[in-house]
Amino acid sequence: MKKKSLRHKLSIFGQPPAPWYEKGLYFNCTQCGNCCSGGPGYVWVSDHDILQISQFLGLDIETFARKYLRQLPGGISLTEHANFDCIFLERADGKAKCSIYAVRPTQCRTWPFWKQNIQSEQSWANAAVRCPGMRSTNGPHYPMEHIERCANDPESP
Repeated sequence: MKKKSLRHKLSIFGQPPAPWYEKGLYFNCTQCGNCCSGGPGYVWVSDHDILQISQFLGLDIETFARKYLRQLPGGISLTEHANFDCIFLERADGKAKCSIYAVRPTQCRTWPFWKQNIQSEQSWANAAVRCPGMRSTNGPHYPMEHIERCANDPESP
């Protein structure tokens, strides 16, 4: 028989405090490309991501892997251009666009609601230094449930 945790019986402590972002957060992508460029980095991809992207590009998985993936100790990542831009980042007319946006990896889809960014208001502010869309107050409003779904996605950083 499974024992209940003692914490469940200690009602004097009440509920844990709500997260600082309980009223949601605003984010509006400005297409600056900062999240897809900069210093060397990793865009981790899952088996599902690999399948989706290879199909989107019309490539068999082996060809896609040879051309766009690298095996690292932490997993499989997309490759980068020599300037460290993501291999799928395209720049035109002062904007940065993802050429595989419809099937972008989970890591990209969950930005900026990563655990490291929502740990505290200061963490959010630190990440917002490089991401002007995180400083937006007129963009889409994302409720706490969406933020936590992104942060807790097993494929999200």
